[in-house]
Amino acid sequence: MKKFLKNYKSTLILLGAIILGAIVGLIWGKGAAVLSPFGDLFINLMFVSIVPLVFLTITTSISKMNTPKRLGKIVATIIGTFIVTSLVAVFIGLITTYNLDLVDTKDIGAIKETLSADTISETEDLSILDRTVAVLSVDDFTKLCSKDNLIALLIFSIMIGISINMAGKKAEPFKKVLESANSVIMSFIKVIMYYAPIGLGCYFASLVGTFGASIAVGYLKTFIIYMVVAVLFFFVVYSLYAYIAGGKEGFKRFWKNILPATITSLATCSSAASIPVNIECAKKIGVSNDIAETMIPLGTSFHKDGSIIGSVFKIMFLVCLFGTDISGLDGIGKVVIVALIANLLITAVPIGGGTISEMMILTMMGYGAAALPILTIIATIIDPPATMLNVVGDSASSMLTARVVDGKDWMKKAQKV
Repeated sequence: MKKFLKNYKSTLILLGAIILGAIVGLIWGKGAAVLSPFGDLFINLMFVSIVPLVFLTITTSISKMNTPKRLGKIVATIIGTFIVTSLVAVFIGLITTYNLDLVDTKDIGAIKETLSADTISETEDLSILDRTVAVLSVDDFTKLCSKDNLIALLIFSIMIGISINMAGKKAEPFKKVLESANSVIMSFIKVIMYYAPIGLGCYFASLVGTFGASIAVGYLKTFIIYMVVAVLFFFVVYSLYAYIAGGKEGFKRFWKNILPATITSLATCSSAASIPVNIECAKKIGVSNDIAETMIPLGTSFHKDGSIIGSVFKIMFLVCLFGTDISGLDGIGKVVIVALIANLLITAVPIGGGTISEMMILTMMGYGAAALPILTIIATIIDPPATMLNVVGDSASSMLTARVVDGKDWMKKAQKV
């Protein structure tokens, strides 16, 4: 029990603050708006950390990448598996939520005014190519320091990370400075999160006080629906992956050996902390050492079924909240692309990666940064089941990779590799 409380301490405190905020908002009504400045303080602290967080996290992650074992075939198969399984996850999330109103509110105008006057951004009438260039790049270095140009900052960060690798030993001093700065910004985020219960609690009290119980019910509804989807995805989709990878024997081995990784993910609520036991589970299933030791760590950073489904839920929550029209193939395609890109940016960093992902959702969907706390609350309430899918999904994907790389008898060959 003590271990459980230790691992979930921060999450439980945040949930308690959110629930308390909802109660205050329901009782106090619009008077709870007086607490809004305390929530705004938290939002502002998050805003000032976003640019250095994106740059340092992405740059240092790219600069640390090494060439995996067995090179081409394993890497290519892993990437292909990530793409296919991520698409499965995003479409299941979309099918689940597309015809559901996760939150029901009639006062859309008031919501926009409360969150920010420019929460819904207007896009100029530009050609597709011009718009793409405007999103991917800026014409002045100083503009990279604005949270309004996150995608351009992301591209810049990736290029700097690649350049560090290309420079080799000469870049080591610069790399150490960035890694040191990254440690500092991670600590800064932790400091901010000490204030998070007060900030989010006050923010939620003001939100519920302004819009009534509908938004609080929306969060509860989102959590329940996500839990149902997560359980079904866990048993149905991963059983299917295991069967495709190894037939009946693969199915049996998967469910015989996956329990330790499942329990660890729920107990620690951390994909990174689950890496050792997850690798061990994959090996016991029959995945070769080099595939398991490459796939699981990479999957922890770049492949998260639970998080990508969560990204769809976050997007659809905002769509319902602001009354955004996503009908037709264009609307559906936009949700799919945004969820995929946001998911790829969720790293093994517990807090920072999620913040980057949520800001990318807001930026690409055209919502203002003031809506960030809404997504932070959703991320908090779905964290345990999402982590479970993230971790177990990597083991299931390692089986699919083994099937392609080592052939249909991959379980028998595992000990020889």
